[in-house]
Amino acid sequence: MGKVVKKMKKAKKDRAAEEAADQQVALKSIGGRKAAERREMVTPMLRKALTKQGYQIVGSHSGVKLCRWTKSMMRGRGGCYKHTMYGIQSHQCMEATPSLACANKCVFCWRHHTNPVGTEWRWKMDGPEMIVEEGMLSHYKMIKQFRGVPGVKPERFSEAHNIQHCALSLVGEPIMYPEINELCRLLHKKMISTFLVTNAQFPDAIRNLVPVTQLYVSIDASTKESLKKIDRPLFRDFWPRFLDSLQALSDKGQRTVYRLTLVSGWNTEEMQAYASLVARGNPDFIEVKGVTYCGDSKASTLTMKNVPWHEEVVGFVQQLADLLPDYEIACEHEHSNCLLVAHKKFKIDNRWHTWIDYPKFHQLMSEYEASGGKSTFSALDYVAPTPAWAVFGCVQQGFDPQETRYHRKRGKKDIGGC
Repeated sequence: MGKVVKKMKKAKKDRAAEEAADQQVALKSIGGRKAAERREMVTPMLRKALTKQGYQIVGSHSGVKLCRWTKSMMRGRGGCYKHTMYGIQSHQCMEATPSLACANKCVFCWRHHTNPVGTEWRWKMDGPEMIVEEGMLSHYKMIKQFRGVPGVKPERFSEAHNIQHCALSLVGEPIMYPEINELCRLLHKKMISTFLVTNAQFPDAIRNLVPVTQLYVSIDASTKESLKKIDRPLFRDFWPRFLDSLQALSDKGQRTVYRLTLVSGWNTEEMQAYASLVARGNPDFIEVKGVTYCGDSKASTLTMKNVPWHEEVVGFVQQLADLLPDYEIACEHEHSNCLLVAHKKFKIDNRWHTWIDYPKFHQLMSEYEASGGKSTFSALDYVAPTPAWAVFGCVQQGFDPQETRYHRKRGKKDIGGC
């Protein structure tokens, strides 16, 4: 016990010294110029730890990692939930982040808190052009490692060298990056769709964000007390920031999503409170996913007991949908223990349209940029029909019948995916 306390005190002392050093850098100036440069976000020790976990570090604060669903779809073994619910091609998706830092220390973080934390940008900053170009090169470098690997389909391997989607959800808080708007614009110019996830602690950044293909906020709890317990936010005013972020989301014209991660024994109650949060942000969709167990960690007390069965997730979603008259359960991806609740406006002529018309989105974005933001568009302007196999209640349970189901061996950790 004494050793643990000693380590905690040392870590606290090191962080205090680090923050003090940053303040000195900010205060010192000669002739309007800083006497010293800001430090890099990724220290040599952190770079080594993240590289060991499979990350490709880009510049001084960004990263990419090959999602397990990218590997799965190259083998013809099925895509991720975004393939089922939104029609992406998982083997053509790059999982990335322009900010490895985060303002939360969530108990279920699958990165075991090796990434840095902070409430504002206080590090050196790389340009968005470099992040996009180097990120794509790093992604392709990882893809090339699958050349000749048994089971990889040649046509899928070839297609994987043409990125079509970017999940800005790898780790950290992407919206913290000061040039996030320009980074998204660069991706759109390359005809790459953007799925951006934020932890709902930066409402102004949400308001100022350019249109993205789909904007997520993580809703990990429904009350102030439970959010503090499960997300462990750094901001003292985390709850007003959280509520303000949901309000900001409701003013966005493009596709918006609440992302709920269910942790048994932590956040599976308080149904009415969840319903109230939905009324505040009016999201187009609500994704509900069972937490992924990532193994033992000193940073978390979670065990396999906290991972809900798929039937439990279905039960939770059914109870939630009963409290939301404007929403229905639309899709299911049993393979990743995930369901999608959609606003009824996406049920057109009695058929769900949760999929995305990606060429149409890029056309609308091009018109938006050309008009200086005057040519706006809405979520319904780039919808596409959802195939029958992806709809909730179908026998496939969200598994694409063109793929071949593969069951992973028991006991093997699953720490990939977005």
